[in-house]
Amino acid sequence: MAGPKDNVEEDKGEKLTYVKDDWMIRRCTVYDEEYSDCTSIRARFNQYFIYGKTLDCSQWKKDSLNCYKWTENYDIKAAEELIESEKQRRRERLLPHYQNDIWVKRKTPPENWDKPLPEFLQKGYENTYLNIKAKELRGDIPPSFDTNIKFCTIL
Repeated sequence: MAGPKDNVEEDKGEKLTYVKDDWMIRRCTVYDEEYSDCTSIRARFNQYFIYGKTLDCSQWKKDSLNCYKWTENYDIKAAEELIESEKQRRRERLLPHYQNDIWVKRKTPPENWDKPLPEFLQKGYENTYLNIKAKELRGDIPPSFDTNIKFCTIL
């Protein structure tokens, strides 16, 4: 669990370091894969097609290096830079959502959101896998197979 960023504890010779918002840090291999994907020929062609230029992928490389510094050496500065990078990436991703002035956001659900479905939709839903499993979970019908049987799949 994340605590104050300056809280560093020693426990039986093992170094435990907590940084605020450390849950935002992904596995280091994810940053490596993102950098590799960003710099691939296919991605470069796609970037040029969409934006008219290639994108700067250096942030993924910096994030990868900071991630390894954090996981291997418990470098708090590297972790903080990585978390700030993740926050910036998140802000950029959500910016169009917050700038949207076309759709009016609801404060409450529509008044009839829970009314029954039309009859033709109820008939179509009657024999679906989802409906059968829901009935099994509610106990309306017995399970469709013996749950005590162990299945093995070899691919």
